[in-house]
Amino acid sequence: MDLSLLTSFLIMCEKDKLAHVTVITPLPLLTETLPETLPETLTAIAQQLEGHLRSLTGPRDPYLHSGRYELTQRYICAELSQYGSLTSQRFLVQAREHFNWQITIPGRTSLAPVLIGAHYDTVPGSPGADDNASGVAVLLTLAALLSAKSSAHSPRRSLHFVAFDLEEYGLVGSRVCAENWRAQQKSLHLMLSLEMLGYFSSAPYSQQYPLPALSRIYPNTGNFIALIGNAATTLSMMAMKRQMKQAGMPCEWLPVFNQGRQIPRTRDSDHAPFWDAGYPAVMVTDTANLRSPHYHQPSDTLETLDITAMAKITLGLAASLRQM
Repeated sequence: MDLSLLTSFLIMCEKDKLAHVTVITPLPLLTETLPETLPETLTAIAQQLEGHLRSLTGPRDPYLHSGRYELTQRYICAELSQYGSLTSQRFLVQAREHFNWQITIPGRTSLAPVLIGAHYDTVPGSPGADDNASGVAVLLTLAALLSAKSSAHSPRRSLHFVAFDLEEYGLVGSRVCAENWRAQQKSLHLMLSLEMLGYFSSAPYSQQYPLPALSRIYPNTGNFIALIGNAATTLSMMAMKRQMKQAGMPCEWLPVFNQGRQIPRTRDSDHAPFWDAGYPAVMVTDTANLRSPHYHQPSDTLETLDITAMAKITLGLAASLRQM
């Protein structure tokens, strides 16, 4: 997409219902959530998530569904620009422009920052509700929750929110981003890849694993959110699991070594280029087709998602990011 065209798009975003969500219930100020206020907090977050999902879901392949793909970028830019100064990372693939879109929410300290990313493209023919409108919806909602104007409620570390392009074509956008961070010798406390966060099942044996040994350690019911990180993220994953538990979301975590090459399926998202660049990175995921029958299918629709579970994940991540 031509950058000047996208800039002109942004001017019209406030008037365009395809590019802007009207939030019915304001998101709560993210403080310590008391048990008696947890249901109301989750309801507000779920309403925000559902609004994003309704606007984002639809085929978003850059070549076969270019109209919806460009509208998705327009929507993401309009939403992110509410919470920080929007910048783009432009790159060319086969002489065509592509963009990662990003904002930064300043932290209270000068500690190494955290990068939170989610890809916005889909495979051809799939509406991509879970893959990966769910990840982008959580990304946008986290930005809203963590952008409090009061410094007392701002996160401890600066947070970089990035919407990646071309994940489905070989993690291209995230690789450009990771290599750029490494080339500039930027420090990074943690990278979080939000990859498919909406499909859950309470049926026995609904969860599969890439190695038989893992099925003897982890649950056979696909009702949990998974954290998969390199060894440097072990303490961060343990802390995130505690916050997920407080939010009411079952959570399991798996540390991997050698950039996950012994279990190639653990490399199937935008965290992998950050592993390869030497950064601590975690994929937050519902485990894709190890659980969901809708992966990369036309049936990957909004109706298959558990938005209440997504709200719990969002709250758990938000609390984790504030405290890191």
